[in-house]
Amino acid sequence: MRRTTCHLAVHAACFLLGMAGIRAVQAQDQPLDVASGQFLAEGTGYASVVRLSQQSNAHADGRLLLVFEQHGMAGMPLYVSNDSGKTWHFMQNVVDQEHAGNLAWQLRWQPNISEMQQGSGDLKRGTLLLAANATRNDAKGHVVEEDLQLYTSIDQGETWHYRSSIVRGGGHPDDKDNHGVWEPNVHILDDGRMIVYYSSEQHKDKGFNQILAHKLSNDGGKTWGEEVMDVGMPGGVERPGMAVVARLPDQRYVMNFEDIDGPENGKVHLKFSADGLHFGDPADRGMPVQTEGGAWPAACPVVSWFPVGGPQGVIVVSSERAGGNGDAAGRSLYWNNNGGKGPWWEAPAPVQKITGNIHAGWTQALLQQKDGSFLHITSSSSPELQQAWKAAYNVMLYADEPLNFHRYEAEDAARTNAVVIGNPHASNRRMARVAAAPYGKLQFDIHRDRGGAHVLRLRYEDLGFPAIPRISVNGTAVAAGSGKADGQSGWMLMDVSVNLKDGDNTIVVNGAEHAYDVDYIEIE
Repeated sequence: MRRTTCHLAVHAACFLLGMAGIRAVQAQDQPLDVASGQFLAEGTGYASVVRLSQQSNAHADGRLLLVFEQHGMAGMPLYVSNDSGKTWHFMQNVVDQEHAGNLAWQLRWQPNISEMQQGSGDLKRGTLLLAANATRNDAKGHVVEEDLQLYTSIDQGETWHYRSSIVRGGGHPDDKDNHGVWEPNVHILDDGRMIVYYSSEQHKDKGFNQILAHKLSNDGGKTWGEEVMDVGMPGGVERPGMAVVARLPDQRYVMNFEDIDGPENGKVHLKFSADGLHFGDPADRGMPVQTEGGAWPAACPVVSWFPVGGPQGVIVVSSERAGGNGDAAGRSLYWNNNGGKGPWWEAPAPVQKITGNIHAGWTQALLQQKDGSFLHITSSSSPELQQAWKAAYNVMLYADEPLNFHRYEAEDAARTNAVVIGNPHASNRRMARVAAAPYGKLQFDIHRDRGGAHVLRLRYEDLGFPAIPRISVNGTAVAAGSGKADGQSGWMLMDVSVNLKDGDNTIVVNGAEHAYDVDYIEIE
């Protein structure tokens, strides 16, 4: 993995980050209370990034633009990078033009920036879209109104023009009678119509605490049609929220959302649509994102698709935290290379954030680079640890590192007489301790689009007594290799030759003569 450093020239606060423990170290080597990443700016959360690719000025293609939330009423900060995210420069605060001059209003929350890959209405391909939530405060600074607004830019973000108000709402999230609207996510459908997905609390009288909905525009976002419900659980308790939509290689649309106050609070689910308009029965939660070991991402999810590893590529979900014995600090990315079917697996995120308030990691950005690495941007709790509970002290961190979609973490496997234990020297901060034979077992049900002969690598460690792992693939035992030290005290690497089927395979790591620890298996 690439190392990341903190640029002192960027901001004086970088010194505080260093004092707080943000270091230039690899994510997999992090102690549990240390963050890794480069300081970008002060910010509370909700990163959204776009790489320009359709600009009339060819020199602008490849430029990155980033928006996020900041504390206060200065507007929506916009940053630019001309070197693939190695360095960032502040451009401007994009401000509320619809309520210009009214100091109670400002463009503040939940930005979503994108570039049009095709025309829509009178907007041409390459136009930049920025959707965000403008809010109004009362005299006491209490949020009382929301306005989901759309802005456009045709000069690479130098100037922005108010396009429309998508939907308006009222109230503060903590108010019982809140009728707020939140979290716009804008896309262009294949037929050129513009669609926006968002959260709405305006149907409580009908028994919905919050719903996910969409609106369509036939004129490039100037005007919007009627609201259509995509997700809504009756009963007045559950709060599906924060819809983000991505496109898959089979042309389906995948939507992720959090299910706040559902059966498993905040658990991330996916729903699929052939056309981006119809996601099935709104009361159907869809497909949960979960590992075989029971871990699941929770809250503030962002789903992405990347062309990695085979025809189906990988679906990746980031989140603010996790449940089911997952990393509560939300420092894992969850991935699946089978179109969302079957078990999910974890990979350590390039930025290892510090938790401390719910906005640390609130909606993260992940972008694949031309060299195959991944740029990751997220908020982290305050370096001033006594203020970690205040989102106003959060900072934005970024890192650019590879992600290994051939590694299957032991803590994500199905466990029989095995337990997950935290370990800062394990690849994802956790490992599985497996009971001696015949009791212990880890089962990895993995999908590989292409099978054939592979090398399976196992990272393991004995507990002071001899332990030679026993491995079977699709019910057939494979010869155990000889382990070799991997350079860290106690840990061993064992390579064995295996033959995998096209599609689904079951790999079992059985108990040995004595109990031992397993970090991961990896298919080379």
